[in-house]
Amino acid sequence: MRNLLPPKTPNMLAAIIGCVTLTACGGGGGAPETQLVASPSAPAPTAAPAPVVTAGLIQSSTVNTTQSASGSLLLTPTTVLTSTTAIVAGAQITDVRFENTGAAQTGVPVTFGHAFAVGAVAASDAVVGNLPDGTMVPLQVDVKARHADGSIRHAVISAVLPSLAAAETQTMALVKTTPYAPNTASDPAALLASGFTAAANVTLDGQQYSASADALLKGAKVTTWLAGAIVNEWHVSAPLKSAQGVSHPHLIARFAIRSYNGSKKTRVDLTIENNWAYEDAPQNFVYDAQVLVGGQPVFTKSALTHYHHARWRKVFWWGQEPQVHVKHNTGYLIATKAVPNYDQSVAFPETTLAAMKTTWTGTKTELMGVGAATQYMPATGAHPDIGLMPSWSATYLLSMDKRAKQVTMGTADLAGSWSAHYRDRNTDRPISVLDYPYMTTLGLRTDTMNKVTKQLEAFPICPKEACVTPHTHDTAHQPSLAYLPYLVSGDYYYLEELQFWTMFNVLSSNPGYREFEKGLVKSNQVRAQAWALRSLGEAAYITPDSDPLKSHFQTFVKNNLDWYNAEYTNNPSANKLGIFTHSNATVYNSGTGTAPWMEDFVTSATGFLVDLGFSDAIPLLQWKSKFVIGRMTDPSACWIRGAAYTVKVRASANEPVFDTIGESYRATFASDPANLVCGSAEMATFLKLKVGEMTGYAAVPTGYPSNMQPAVAYVAGLSAGGLKAWSV
Repeated sequence: MRNLLPPKTPNMLAAIIGCVTLTACGGGGGAPETQLVASPSAPAPTAAPAPVVTAGLIQSSTVNTTQSASGSLLLTPTTVLTSTTAIVAGAQITDVRFENTGAAQTGVPVTFGHAFAVGAVAASDAVVGNLPDGTMVPLQVDVKARHADGSIRHAVISAVLPSLAAAETQTMALVKTTPYAPNTASDPAALLASGFTAAANVTLDGQQYSASADALLKGAKVTTWLAGAIVNEWHVSAPLKSAQGVSHPHLIARFAIRSYNGSKKTRVDLTIENNWAYEDAPQNFVYDAQVLVGGQPVFTKSALTHYHHARWRKVFWWGQEPQVHVKHNTGYLIATKAVPNYDQSVAFPETTLAAMKTTWTGTKTELMGVGAATQYMPATGAHPDIGLMPSWSATYLLSMDKRAKQVTMGTADLAGSWSAHYRDRNTDRPISVLDYPYMTTLGLRTDTMNKVTKQLEAFPICPKEACVTPHTHDTAHQPSLAYLPYLVSGDYYYLEELQFWTMFNVLSSNPGYREFEKGLVKSNQVRAQAWALRSLGEAAYITPDSDPLKSHFQTFVKNNLDWYNAEYTNNPSANKLGIFTHSNATVYNSGTGTAPWMEDFVTSATGFLVDLGFSDAIPLLQWKSKFVIGRMTDPSACWIRGAAYTVKVRASANEPVFDTIGESYRATFASDPANLVCGSAEMATFLKLKVGEMTGYAAVPTGYPSNMQPAVAYVAGLSAGGLKAWSV
């Protein structure tokens, strides 16, 4: 089960967060957003136990002080830290565990992503690692995003662990200390001088096309992702080229080379893309693929079908690969509010976790597979994908189990398999409707005529016979595939996956309906609006501050919240139930009904935006709360039926929405006997339920009450009515 708790209610009934529905599925940037202190969904982080200290000083170790070009604060093991540099008792932020998954290791490099609570690590703070025996471990902290107060929001942290015994799990405290003197990062010259090589080859129609990482590092444009004295990561890319130097028009290789200084431990992260948005003749390609590292083949794949506007990723090592499973502190991550306030008391049976490993096999896990995700997203019935997080991600977050992590990260790797990836050649980034306000994957080509440029912004036609793919994606059932993987890993691939999918949700609607460059999602199904808002919030929250797309996502979030607040929150004529009435929201029951579970999706997504710090989401959440609170607490209704599949909200399609929950309830359940007492044994008998059991498959985490409970959890801290709804 995936459980979500409201604010400050750790001992209350756990709200089962419905990862799925049943028939419900059926049919760089601008300034950071303002962080909120009101109505959090998780309590603020509490002080962790103090690190091991002697008179407030770090116990031993040799370190140097360094600050990377990308703004990282780090320590490197070359100079003795003076005895006047103190770790203040109680300055521990959180801890991270490192599980050895192989034989005994020494000099073990690790890199991981980490979110921090507002104010936890100020701009003037540095961070150091502290082991239980008092050993201080130098850290390189590449800061990617900051909160409005300048404190770190998200960073990529790297270290070299002195040793890990076989089967050992080592806990390292992350501790604040004083800043260090600046130093410079290295360039690829030393890596290249040591003999590093990596290449990708593709044989297509008898012609071989290649790209060499080492050649690109020598002369091409190099982008730095991590920079410091512990590790550097450089990104290079180029079209795959024939022996004659002819570039393939569609296929491009992207290398992320992560090199740990002073060792031959280098990670080679390769992505092959077929993603250009405006390249003529988009199509699938069938080819043989080969990857070489250090001159040796490390991967081959024959007759791979590479779908249009899709990409694949593989990761290899030059030198010995560290065998380490990084385990974050779940409680701290939840307390940062970067992830939902799931109930940490949930324990997963060993059989559940073992099954995640044994079922992670077959074509679904291979290149161009979809992993744990539903291949046909619009499919009816229960999906483990659906929710603020898919079930596999929530399982991993709560358990930190390496098998759940494999499924979570592996499915995020395979998020590239869907034809939802449109890259702009002009920016070399996921395409944005701020740059192409008339582009779309939906509607007529004539709808895409830009009135300013007098150019059609429709994508080149992808002929059906050349673009067949077994994967069907949409927004209405779209899982959050890459947000958590990027948060915990800091891998650039996952960041771009989040950005690609979020941009797809915006560009896939009709240009006029989304109001062109505003990027409004109001024309989608209600459930699609929920998941689009969720993804927009995730992308705006965690995209690095230096990334130009940060301001794009922030703009889209603001535009959408402004529209909803104008349409409903600040509109005296808006309905009093707190339901959406636009975009066929009331299409059920001949135009008289709505789907409460879809409304609940929107409410929970809005609550998540509030947690992420989007203050404009607060009034929308308050307005939306009326519907979910009323269904659970209104004396003229019965909470047993609070999570019905549909409810009537007006007498006819041409009449206004009812003013009260009571009117809606009586119209919906008019055939109920008049003398039924809410929650009574007689009502249970009439409905063929247990006493106190809600309708809508309440006994399973895929039922409508499970979809409702996250919404109730998010509104529980808004008012006495919200807290009462939660208690019911």
